[in-house]
Amino acid sequence: MMRSTMYRNLLRHLKKPAILLVWLFLWQLGSLLLGQEILLVSPVKTVETLLILMWTPDFWYSIGTSLLRIMGGFLLALLTGSVLAFCGWRVPFIHEFLSPLLNVMKATPVASFIILALLWVNGAYISVLCSFIMGMPIVYSNLYAGLCNIDKKLLEVGQVFALPQQKMVQQIYIPSLKPYLLSACTICIGFCWKSGVAAEVIGLANHTIGMHLYNAKVYLETPELFAWTLVIILLSVSIEKWMVRISHKILH
Repeated sequence: MMRSTMYRNLLRHLKKPAILLVWLFLWQLGSLLLGQEILLVSPVKTVETLLILMWTPDFWYSIGTSLLRIMGGFLLALLTGSVLAFCGWRVPFIHEFLSPLLNVMKATPVASFIILALLWVNGAYISVLCSFIMGMPIVYSNLYAGLCNIDKKLLEVGQVFALPQQKMVQQIYIPSLKPYLLSACTICIGFCWKSGVAAEVIGLANHTIGMHLYNAKVYLETPELFAWTLVIILLSVSIEKWMVRISHKILH
């Protein structure tokens, strides 16, 4: 019985790596069958190119620049969306007033926002603005839904026992809002990252990941294009997991 349980646990842990290896094999096979590196680079060549790029100072500088600006936009979206959600919950007119604007922000394509934003800000900071614009409605919608779904009986109990505001926040608001906030952070960081990099590509922001993507496309450096795309994927997954862990620690 113990041995079968051990085997099941081992299979469960090996399942995801095995699936990943299958997809990597299919990618490698597709590259070999196509036989044109300019169209489809193999995973081996992609990793090889990435390792070469990692030895250049501009590689790390570009990653740092993109991270700083996109995370800045995310934090602004998180702060602004949280404050507006609370205001909209407390004053229904504010929610009604903001709804048309938020709906427009959700429905407008990212590319349109980026092109419009280039009229307002310098290309170097376009990723900050686009990350903020794409992320704020997500934070607002999630937290507003969470506030509306707080058990009113719990609030009434808190008022009856005259709980201090700090206790109300710790014992009622945070536990009720935790799943909504975690969802907001997880979804928002993904949208901010994608829209931020897209903004760098269109805005031609120097020393950024987006600029390297643009140059790789223009000069037909497909291995570099795949390598930088791999960097974006790895950073996006890592930041999302890091954000979830940080949120759990803060909210506990």
